[in-house]
This record gives sequence, C-alpha cells and structure tokens, in this order.
Amino acid sequence: MKKKVVIGLSGGVDSSVAAYLLKEQGYEVEALFMQNWNDTVGLKSEECPFEEDVLFAQMVAKKLDIPFHFVDLSTEYRAQVIDYMFAEYEKGKTPNPDVLCNREIKFDVFLKKALELGADYVATGHYCQKETIVKDGKEIYRLIAGVDNNKDQSYFLCQLSQEQLSKAMFPIGHIEKPEVREIARREKLASAEKKDSQGICFVGKVDLPVFLQQKLKAKKGRIIEISADKAKDIIPQSEDLKEIAQPYQFSPEMGEEVGTHNGAHFFTVGQRKGLNVGGKAEPLFVIGTDVKENIVYVGMGHEHPLLMRKALFIPNDDIHFIREDLRPTENCERRYDIRIRYRQPLQGGTIHFKEEGLYIHFDEPQRAVVSGQFAAWYDKGELIGSGVID
Repeated sequence: MKKKVVIGLSGGVDSSVAAYLLKEQGYEVEALFMQNWNDTVGLKSEECPFEEDVLFAQMVAKKLDIPFHFVDLSTEYRAQVIDYMFAEYEKGKTPNPDVLCNREIKFDVFLKKALELGADYVATGHYCQKETIVKDGKEIYRLIAGVDNNKDQSYFLCQLSQEQLSKAMFPIGHIEKPEVREIARREKLASAEKKDSQGICFVGKVDLPVFLQQKLKAKKGRIIEISADKAKDIIPQSEDLKEIAQPYQFSPEMGEEVGTHNGAHFFTVGQRKGLNVGGKAEPLFVIGTDVKENIVYVGMGHEHPLLMRKALFIPNDDIHFIREDLRPTENCERRYDIRIRYRQPLQGGTIHFKEEGLYIHFDEPQRAVVSGQFAAWYDKGELIGSGVID
C-alpha cells in the first residue's frame, strides 16, 4: 500500500510544490488547510489573507487532483500561541510566535488531525531537511538546515521533538527557492507567482502595538537616552559567565529623558521604529526596557556598545534538545554554531552546561540579544537543541 501523506497546504508556493513532489514520488497525498486566525485587528493590509489563501490552496489541490480538507484551529492557536505571546510581552519579553506555532499547532494539533485522516506522515513546505540514523539499535531523526541558505527555516522548528520529527516530511528542503518557483510555473500551479507571506505565523503583517493593545493597555512613559560613554560603567568588565550573561541593568539617572512612549511592553531591544524622537545625529535604538517602571532606554547609533552582549543564559526549564542522545549528563563545555534569530548567520560560540542551566559565550559580541527569543545551536548544519533566552 502507498504511504499516505497529509500536507499542510497553505496556499503559498512552497507547500504547493511540496505537495506536487510528494505525488510525483508516489505517495497518496491529501491536502489539509488550517485556519488559525480570523481577526483583522492590527493588520497592515485591509485584505483578508485567509480568504485568498484558502482559494489558492483549493485551486492547487484541484490542479494536483488531491483531496482537500479544511480544519479550524483558531481556538487552539489563540490559546497556545497568541495568549502566550501577549503574556510574554506583558513581562517585557519578546516571544517568537512562529517557533511556538510549529511546536504547538503544526506538529501537534494539526498532526493529530492529519493522523485522524489516516496519515502516515505530515508534510510542510519548510526549507529544512530530515535524516534518519540508527544509534544503539534505535532510530534517531536529525533536523538539518535547508540547502538554500537564504531560506533555511530550521530555526523555526528548533523546538520539535523526536516524536514529532518521526512523522514529519520536508519535501523541498533539498532544493532552492528559485527552483521551487520554476517547478510551480512549469506545472502551472496557481500559487506560482504568489508573494511569500510575512509577519506573524497565520496572522500576517501587523502593526504590533495596535495588535497587542487587544490585551495590553497603552501607558505613557519616559524614553531615557544613555550615551555610549556610560557603557564602561554598565558592561561587566569581568569574564564571570553569570555576570556577562545577564541583561544590562539601567536606571533613569544614567541618562536623560528625550521623549515619551505609550508602553514599554510594545518595544524590544534593537528596535528603531516607533520611538518618534527627532533631532539626533544618528538614529536611536532601544537598548533596554523596564516594564515595571514603564521606561524605554535608548542609545544613539547602530553600533552603540550597549546593543552588544557577549553571552546569554537559558534556565534548565527552557532548554530543549532535539537530539536528546546528545544532551550532556554533567557539567561540561561544547563548541557549537549558534543562531539567536531567523536568518542570522550562524555565530561561533561555546556552550557551558551548568547545574542551573546553560550559558552561551559567543566568540564575538552579538547585537540585540533579546529576552524571550530562542537561541538554537547547530553542529555541522544539524540543529541539536534550543532554548528561551532569559
């Protein structure tokens, strides 16, 4: 019997070509479109992305002559992704909803729906690869970066488990985006020229403060600028890991008030837009926020030293290993390639595994290390593990 693969058909070109390739490879393919969001609050476009996406997905399924199914997961998505997102912003952290969406929705709730349809596997249009190896008589699944360095999406899957990977397929991970477009054009798929989606997974491109104001109230506060020459008094001069891995501590007397904002929880380290402070020789960037006192701290210039950090910390409860067989059982140090945001080039560093968690010490200071984001570590292109930055 043919193996059945249920593909998450989003209406975009990547999942469309993934569906085509699976059918060409001889699988029994069925399409499952998931609606995860139906609210337009904060959207930058008046068009409803859902209505367009489902239409494109239906056209592709018809062209490929595969069954089309629809499932509404908006309740689960709101509870497991959006509510978490609001809670993290309220704490002054910056979560990554796309990573959560993959862990909690696409490879959990969606996967269960696919299994109910009799699926042996679930497939997506992610640019990443999966390999299976046998170690000590047991199958182990490796998550490997996509061939296309410009589109590699392995980072977004950094929280998947071995069980989730066992059912996953990534049909386009071995090819590059231009070839994906070319296949779609050749096969006359409706999504061939459709633009890639942007913004929050399944929500779209949003005006973040407007979107967050659904739950978080606007509250006027001060913007305090701290000059670069104060950095030497704020950045720890020691090499103690616990010290250098902590976010910088700021207080109003360290700088001067240069403006006001409508809520510190709407801002994140490294942000430039939305400050609305003029008259400066160079742009201002957020170097820190204090949601308790409702203060946003800024520094002038892209190279402001307080935008840079040498290290970060991830507590034990927030550490996740895709390769559980490679999790250290004792205090040790290991070299990895590290990424702290999507599309960031891999950075060399040493991970120090301690009783309380792990410390990542970078070879070169990193710009805009953001609390709440995910740090992922790789070994020769394989994603080994990840964790939430403290």
